[in-house]
Amino acid sequence: MKDELIASICKELRSRLERLSKAAMDAHAAATDPGSKAESKYDTRSLEESYLATGQAKHVKELAGTLRVFENVRLRDFAADEEIDGGALVEMKPAMSRESAFFLLAPASGGLEVMHDGKEITLLSPESPLYEKLLGKRVGDVLDAPPMKVSGVS
Repeated sequence: MKDELIASICKELRSRLERLSKAAMDAHAAATDPGSKAESKYDTRSLEESYLATGQAKHVKELAGTLRVFENVRLRDFAADEEIDGGALVEMKPAMSRESAFFLLAPASGGLEVMHDGKEITLLSPESPLYEKLLGKRVGDVLDAPPMKVSGVS
């Protein structure tokens, strides 16, 4: 199942990379277009487009690196009685909800949400406080803040 999940993550990252690459190229074209030359000393359109293009190019590079990480990652399966560690897919039940929340302790791209097998799965990166709180927990353990119970791990 995790191979299919990783494939879904890669698909989403490729889609985002394609859109961002196009936006970066458009911003670069706008910044270098002779028509965007300043009309007065107060006209900063070209400079703003240049900053935008630079920032987007940096983001493209970072996103491409993240995609390479997921194209090469292999996540192991966890037994239900094992401690949670990086690569675990964790099912949690919020205190006041009947719905489960699913989290993948991923190597990167924290906050990304992907639909997989009819479930919304949120990626947690090692920088995430929730990632840190989940490490070492087991099925049945309860987190105080946010109040949630670990109800499954794979």
